Amino acid sequence: MADMKTIGKKWLWPLALAALLMIICGLCLLGYKSRADMLLSQQAAERWRGENETPFAQISCFMPVGGSLSEEEIYNFRTAMVTKLTEASFEVTADTPLIHDAWCGFGKATISNGQRRGDVQVTAVGGNFFDFHPIKLVSGNYLSPDDLMEDRVLLDRECAWLLFGGEELTGMSFQINGQPYYVAGVIERETDKFSQKALGDTMGIYMSWQGWKKLSEDAGISCYELVMAEPVEGFCYRAVTEKFPIGRGEIVDNTYRYEPERILKMLKDGSDRSMRLSEASYPYWENAARAVEDSCLVWLVAALVAGLMPAVLLLYFAIKALVYSKAKLEDEYVPSAREKLSEAWRVRARKRWEKKNPGKK
Repeated sequence: MADMKTIGKKWLWPLALAALLMIICGLCLLGYKSRADMLLSQQAAERWRGENETPFAQISCFMPVGGSLSEEEIYNFRTAMVTKLTEASFEVTADTPLIHDAWCGFGKATISNGQRRGDVQVTAVGGNFFDFHPIKLVSGNYLSPDDLMEDRVLLDRECAWLLFGGEELTGMSFQINGQPYYVAGVIERETDKFSQKALGDTMGIYMSWQGWKKLSEDAGISCYELVMAEPVEGFCYRAVTEKFPIGRGEIVDNTYRYEPERILKMLKDGSDRSMRLSEASYPYWENAARAVEDSCLVWLVAALVAGLMPAVLLLYFAIKALVYSKAKLEDEYVPSAREKLSEAWRVRARKRWEKKNPGKK
């Protein structure tokens, strides 16, 4: 017992340090989890699936700098994906929407209301863009693929205050490059530090793809996003890689982007990630998503390092306990058990002798 007390005192500080490191490990895991759940733009597959038992995958396609897509190419790609799902025994109908997509292009424009003006970043959207990017509405409504009017525009808060000094602006008129447009609503840009850094100091507006084409001769689709039913893991990514006209751009599987195994794989792929092998033009949300990957990696590695010493100590004390138990068994219980067995054997032998020799002692 004295030896165990000595061992206990000897290991008091290591055990206290191990407990502290376990707490740090838990906090690091919470930090990782908070980062992994931060960006709504990376969770479209989960939102679209809802309570549906069918799994969905989210894929993003970024065209190379200077390259762009046409709407015809998008429609042809949709047809190819429907064919892929049909071959996988899915029935794609209007009542079973197994494909959901959006696209966008970017440009610059000047907005004004006759008295105030400013230069802004234009995001021209098509499809169900705001299902992929549920940016917070301050007032008004999102743009929808069902809108018949092409002159409705979303302003971010900075644009709203620049032009009108307020935020309740639905229906107010202003000009983009001298052409009349109307405010559909006001949005608040993402407030997380990664999106804020990727956005920089630019003001921005969102308008329909068709409306932007009328304003810009250079309008082109540079980002395409897809949510699609996935019969087996990796099906969608392989199908998109095979059928999408990506050129020198890049295709990203967002579905399990922040799972621990994919994040830790970045340690192995570090050099490849550092070398930009594609010519893709990333929008701000992809730059933010990549920064979140880096942050998740830091938190996970910190958790592993912090959890290593407690794991080693736990293994050491488990072995120590087994050795001590074995020694205690051999020193205390084995001799006693052996003596009891010997006594029992002697008693039984005496009874057998007395039975064979009645009356004798």
